Amino acid sequence: MNLEFQYGIDLLLAEHSDWLRGRRVGLVAHAASVDAAGVPSAARLRAAGVNLTALFGPEHGFAGAAIAGEEVGDARHAEWNLPIHSLYGATRKPTPAMLADVDVLLFDLQDLGVRCYTYSATLRNCLEAAAENRKAVIVLDRPIPLAGVVDGPLPEEQFMSFVAAIPTPFCYGLTPGQTAPWLCEKLKLDLDLRIAPFRGTPPPGRWLPPSPAIRSPAHALAYPSIVLFEAFPALDVGRKTEHAFQGLENGIELTPKDWKEICEEVSRQLSVVRCRPATDHTPRTTDTGGVQVEPLAAGLRVRVTALANYRPALLGLALVQAVQQVWGVENLWHQHGARPEWFDQLLGTDRIRLALLAGATPADIAAAWAPGLAAFGAETVRPTPG
Repeated sequence: MNLEFQYGIDLLLAEHSDWLRGRRVGLVAHAASVDAAGVPSAARLRAAGVNLTALFGPEHGFAGAAIAGEEVGDARHAEWNLPIHSLYGATRKPTPAMLADVDVLLFDLQDLGVRCYTYSATLRNCLEAAAENRKAVIVLDRPIPLAGVVDGPLPEEQFMSFVAAIPTPFCYGLTPGQTAPWLCEKLKLDLDLRIAPFRGTPPPGRWLPPSPAIRSPAHALAYPSIVLFEAFPALDVGRKTEHAFQGLENGIELTPKDWKEICEEVSRQLSVVRCRPATDHTPRTTDTGGVQVEPLAAGLRVRVTALANYRPALLGLALVQAVQQVWGVENLWHQHGARPEWFDQLLGTDRIRLALLAGATPADIAAAWAPGLAAFGAETVRPTPG
């Protein structure tokens, strides 16, 4: 295959097929796991004569159709009669029995580079299971929408969970192929790990949803700022709409004037965020802020226009702080089904919630996590894939 852009699966089969020769192969994949021509990675492997013996599916399943948080059962591939082991059901880590007929595990998931997006937890579990069972791992790398975007706190040990499973900032800016070797070193894992990098830049418009709600790169870019509002069910993140994780909507007592005030407060807190009326669709070629927040009649919309100045975690906190100021602490944190514990789990710490309740500004809170970002940046290397 001679294409300007190639995923890790393309590079593996074109240049490193010897890595698989004579080996039984397991594949961790989902609906977005395709080659540069759009052919599913599993089908490419079989067509290449690879001895594919097992399939593994993360959250949302191998087919990518399950809703968020829905447990997925084991199954068999209807056409190939291969086991499809669920890594989001009875177990979230490959078991020795699942790996019994596998010599090398291929990891091929489209990720975002956001810690609470659970594919990083699946990557960690696969690496640990491979080390424990003396299996090799090959990560088939893919570009991520939030490449190089690093922001937010490091997780505290007592808050580590499946949505805070790796010791990175909330947004960590690494592809799976960059994350895996760093994670192996960090966790002191002894295993045969190889990376099949991607090559080039994907053409515009090339995107398959890695989960049902992340339907485009625009959804992925806004996701880390909006996902924190999963802790506040009264403020709908639009998961079932075409604007999933791109803003907030509500059926509560906040008025259009309140939403405008919330947007203006965010603009005051963050100089790189521009508050723009939702009805104003005039192109802004001179706007270098990178983020626009538009008030709606019953909500707001976030549009990320550039990554250079985008700080997703800081924007998320600014939105929470603004809603807290306009709607009131009691309404936001203690009523309408609020889940403060989930807010803490998503961020991997309770310090941020407590600081917001104490009246700290988002900028003050971000200053406290700055040393962690600096330490992470010093110990991670981001080579240009391919």
